[in-house]
Amino acid sequence: MKRVCGFALFFLALGIIFSMILPKTFIEVLIAIICLILGYNLFCC
Repeated sequence: MKRVCGFALFFLALGIIFSMILPKTFIEVLIAIICLILGYNLFCC
């Protein structure tokens, strides 16, 4: 189950990064970084 959550968070973060074409906000960048780190840790561990 941790792998599924990690996979979802990782690709959610990638989607947020692709949406960065729109005006950037600090919160958006922060959420993307947190999702990438959590997703990677949950998927790999």
